[in-house]
Amino acid sequence: MKVKDSATPESAIAVGSSTAGTASGGGVVLAGLGVVAFSLTFPSTAWGLESFGPWSLVALRTLLAAAIAGGVLLAGHVPVPDRRHRAGLVVVAAGVVVGFPLLTTLALQTSTTSHAAVVVGLLPLTTAVFSSLRTGARPPRAFWIAALAGAAVVIAFTVQESGGALSGGDLYLFGALLVCAAGYTEGGRLAGIMPGWQVVGWALILSLPLAVAGAAVALPLEPVRLTAHGVIGLVWVAAGSTFFGLYVWYRGMAEIGVPRASQLQLAQPLLTLVWSFFLLGEEVSAAAPVAAIAVLACIAATQRAGRARRRG
Repeated sequence: MKVKDSATPESAIAVGSSTAGTASGGGVVLAGLGVVAFSLTFPSTAWGLESFGPWSLVALRTLLAAAIAGGVLLAGHVPVPDRRHRAGLVVVAAGVVVGFPLLTTLALQTSTTSHAAVVVGLLPLTTAVFSSLRTGARPPRAFWIAALAGAAVVIAFTVQESGGALSGGDLYLFGALLVCAAGYTEGGRLAGIMPGWQVVGWALILSLPLAVAGAAVALPLEPVRLTAHGVIGLVWVAAGSTFFGLYVWYRGMAEIGVPRASQLQLAQPLLTLVWSFFLLGEEVSAAAPVAAIAVLACIAATQRAGRARRRG
């Protein structure tokens, strides 16, 4: 992997169809790998909660991921980011590294992973809105129609699965949507300036002092009962979801644009339902295949809308 200096002259990230340029199939593959990695986060978190309390799990997750990132940054002799990029890295750290993992982990104490997955399925639309507000990009109307349709499917699925009543953890989940969308948008912008793995790495390093303090406080207060599931869950959310997942995700967003990449995440709730069934033994309703087909159709529509706008 070639290391790029973070002082490379700034170039605009493809945040909208009008500025995206030619999006490569490789960008779609990378963003798709990120979605697969993220889809395992909730089941892995549920496993991790078998061994650790919620605050301890998030602190240890960040510590391990930061250790991996620090080693990679040192090995690559990567310079410290320019001052003008540091505020954006703080947003990424607060939203993606700390806020989203903490809020969703707290939610999973009272919500099932399948319920949490469908609620967080609103993240693609939330990210597209944040991106539009942040950059002024204006995707075509067909893009928004398809995105709203996908969000409607997710909402309908959520309401149907919960019997019309939202769970106690939904406030945590909706808060997680907001902070993660902000982090994705800012991280996607920065990934057009510096390599995506550097964005992830420096955001993790910025979170390290908070993670150390959190671990020091939480570990003595929350019981630790080590199990195979708990250790595997911790390792995956640290190395798989937080480092590898964010790396390929931001790199993919830099190539195909934040709105288009965010719509690939419409598949994430259905993937998580599959993992929840096989890894956790949670029951998946008969509505899941119907929702999966509808969501994938919406993804295809958003991708076509982006390509049509660029050709025009």
